[in-house]
Amino acid sequence: MTNWRWWLCSLLFVATTVNYLDRQVLSLTYEEFIKPEFHWEDSHYGTITSFFSIFYAIACLFAGKFVDWMGTKKGYLIAIGVWSAGACLHAGCGWATSLITGQDVVALSGLKVASNVALAISTTSVYLFLLCRGILALGEAGNFPAAIKVTAEYFPKKDRAFATSIFNAGASVGALAAPLCIPPLASALGWEWAFIIIGALGFVWMFFWAFMYDKPEKSRHVNEAELEYMHQDDAAEVAEKEAIAAEATIPFAKCFAYRQTWSFIVGKFFTDGVWWFFLFWAPSYFSNQFNAPATSFKGQALIFTLYAIVTVLSIFGGYLPKLFVEKKGMHPYSGRMLAMLIFAFFPIAALFAQPLGVYFNSPWWPAVLIGIAAAGHQAWSANLFSTIGDMFPKSTIATITGIGAMAGGVGSMIIQKAAGNLFTYAEKAGEAFHFLGFEGKPAGYFIVFCFCGIAYLIAWSLMKTLVPKYKPIHQ
Repeated sequence: MTNWRWWLCSLLFVATTVNYLDRQVLSLTYEEFIKPEFHWEDSHYGTITSFFSIFYAIACLFAGKFVDWMGTKKGYLIAIGVWSAGACLHAGCGWATSLITGQDVVALSGLKVASNVALAISTTSVYLFLLCRGILALGEAGNFPAAIKVTAEYFPKKDRAFATSIFNAGASVGALAAPLCIPPLASALGWEWAFIIIGALGFVWMFFWAFMYDKPEKSRHVNEAELEYMHQDDAAEVAEKEAIAAEATIPFAKCFAYRQTWSFIVGKFFTDGVWWFFLFWAPSYFSNQFNAPATSFKGQALIFTLYAIVTVLSIFGGYLPKLFVEKKGMHPYSGRMLAMLIFAFFPIAALFAQPLGVYFNSPWWPAVLIGIAAAGHQAWSANLFSTIGDMFPKSTIATITGIGAMAGGVGSMIIQKAAGNLFTYAEKAGEAFHFLGFEGKPAGYFIVFCFCGIAYLIAWSLMKTLVPKYKPIHQ
């Protein structure tokens, strides 16, 4: 039997890695390169990250339908082509800003200029970056629907979870590789080339995808034995699809009449923004608070350590509820909710990141504690998605998932925008702004960390209040 399916799985892994690399170029070049060049404040960066969050969530609602309509090969090519173009286009924002404003942006970089000149440069550049981030989000939304569709085409049911875990590991690898390659590229060649080189990886991937992928039945790399192995579930899947077709689909508007829907909405709304906050703001935090810029070895090591902890600890996210069900004999939903309660305590570590980092004058405390908090999010998120299948008929799972994605996007948009405005205000206010022993911008960071630390316990409590016990929906 040939094993072409695993070669395609490796391509999915690379695409997911590139996906996460592309979205992190901005966060790793913001503080040292982009902020001084365009006279930005944290409120500008908050606007851009909040827009990316909500636009990505909206695009996710339609990405799956688009991939189904275009087909796997063309759909994936278009998705990665769009996001790679969007990533590369960031590099032209400086040139376009100079052209539109009539100011030499590079020459004025880091200098104090007249307020009207700085305002023109910052405002113009923000709109240009918003456009590029929108293109990036639009394309990136297609990655996971396309990758999941490929695994369904090329793998039998028993192998799909393993194949998905392999390509999904690209998210962690991308987060780990980003601080090791992006800041050195920006330092050596300029921030523009960091966007171009990382963005161009997607175009390289497209070349391999165009020649390597085809439907299993048409692929010259798949022999009869592998094809038979792939289609071993066909009869069962046909029967399952017929059963789903016979099952009544809950109308979209009616979904909001169920407490179970609002339970999922609450879970996503309060917690998705925490993950995005750490992803977008951690490099800036280490640079501002501990003079560890992303271009320094120390800054790169801090970000790498943070995501290494996330990668290792989040593995247990799917194992713990399985342990409760198989070893303790608990109901799957009850076991999942208990596991989520345990994982909801992990982010409390973020409450101690700022105090311990300042007390010991070491950024390693925040790096480790934020890593533990972020690992808790990944474990929480994996189980949160599973609660949909526990309570809703299969015919409605995709609809509820889309509703939850939107809720998470709105929550993320709010926290990104609020954080950016808060940091700008706190920095300008200085000693006049204080919170629990911290002053100025450090006080702003501590406020957001406090919310991140308790958000999951708030979400779990509201979910438990809305759905106190297992109650599936039947149509």
